[in-house]
Amino acid sequence: MEGCEKIEISEDNVNMGAENIRPECFELLRVLGKGGYGKVFQVRKVVGAAAGKIFAMKVLKKAMIVRNAKDTAHTKAERNILEEVKHPFIVDLIYAFQTGGKLYLILEYLSGGELFMQLEREGIFMEDTACFYLAEISMALGHLHQKGIIYRDLKPENIMLNSHGHVKLTDFGLCKESIHDGTVTHTFCGTIEYMAPEILMRSGHNRAVDWWSLGALMYDMLTGAPPFTGENRKKTIDKILKCKLSLPPYLTQEARDLLKRTVFGLMFAWMATLSNKLLNYAETGAHPFFRHINWEDLLARKVEPPFKPILQSADDVSQFDSKFTSQTPVDSPDDSTLSESANQVFLGFTYVAPSVLDNIKEKFSYEPKIRSPRRIMDSPRTLPSPGWARSPLLPGLGPSVLQSPQEQAMDMSSVEQMDITSSSEASAPLPIRQPAGINQMKQQAYPVVAKRPEHLRMNL
Repeated sequence: MEGCEKIEISEDNVNMGAENIRPECFELLRVLGKGGYGKVFQVRKVVGAAAGKIFAMKVLKKAMIVRNAKDTAHTKAERNILEEVKHPFIVDLIYAFQTGGKLYLILEYLSGGELFMQLEREGIFMEDTACFYLAEISMALGHLHQKGIIYRDLKPENIMLNSHGHVKLTDFGLCKESIHDGTVTHTFCGTIEYMAPEILMRSGHNRAVDWWSLGALMYDMLTGAPPFTGENRKKTIDKILKCKLSLPPYLTQEARDLLKRTVFGLMFAWMATLSNKLLNYAETGAHPFFRHINWEDLLARKVEPPFKPILQSADDVSQFDSKFTSQTPVDSPDDSTLSESANQVFLGFTYVAPSVLDNIKEKFSYEPKIRSPRRIMDSPRTLPSPGWARSPLLPGLGPSVLQSPQEQAMDMSSVEQMDITSSSEASAPLPIRQPAGINQMKQQAYPVVAKRPEHLRMNL
């Protein structure tokens, strides 16, 4: 054995296995949000791989989840989908683990906050801004659909921005797996204002409901509210199923056509069996509304986002609602005990990303960023903030696009009304590569719109 290297055997170099992740591995920094089943915290990892990195920690109470079989199924589906799906515009799952009474999901921290916050600040988006966000979202939805997953909860609150301003879909608790061509499901779920008629009618739905929600989201971005809202849930549902779709006159032809094909077109999915034919448009080419998008560059995140968060540090929480971030972060004691049979449903929940360090690819930039010049200063939802300036005059639009609210008030008599009794072919804007080098999308003046419905607004 002469000349051989001698190595002392210890627990440090034998059978090390995967990192043992537990709540004590993380330091609680801030509360980012609360829900019926638990909280979301901003945390810092204090030991092991990626020590010092900032993450978001979603904590769910088992006792609340196991009360309902559907909630249990949705929680397990969320965990499985987050492990399976890796995409530039979908949040990354880093770890999953559990204690006797709680489930923990450790996700990448998205310091840009919710798109909802940005929409509240801007009031409405210009079409090129909306186009960017909708294009990134459509790529995420298309990826989910290719894997047989429907999302079913698309809304501004579930779309977050990373530190560079790119979209990330979050909250997969209402997703449904194994929905391929010809397969439908019947669960009533989602947020009413963004729910497709076939969900409301309980007539069976598939991936088409996500394109409806994308259209409702697009309408919200461009007008200041979803297309159908009422004083209560029943009135909102009645409007979705029976009312006309109003298209404001300031929308471009491309925007109007895409809205007709999503919000309006898919309204008929529950009246006639939805077939692949109705989705042909998605598979043969992207909609002209996206004609300026280079899909290859977009997927590589080479396209400059319209808004970049101004952040002071990697743990900056300025883009989150202060009613949460001002609270003391406390993960309540895990004193609940479930029976052994109840705990069996969470077997296999633990997960560690194949390479944690590979998941932390994007270095945080401390360079001050200039915010979007498309802010409408007279919007009732616009807050004065350092670094923001009035939008420069846009060519061909007269002396200013920043008229007074009275001058900008919409003439509803000229709004296009579309009756749902008309027929329309449905389509969905799945992304394909488009030729580069096309001129920038033309700008148009937007009116100041009425406030979003109270229950859809954030108290900024």
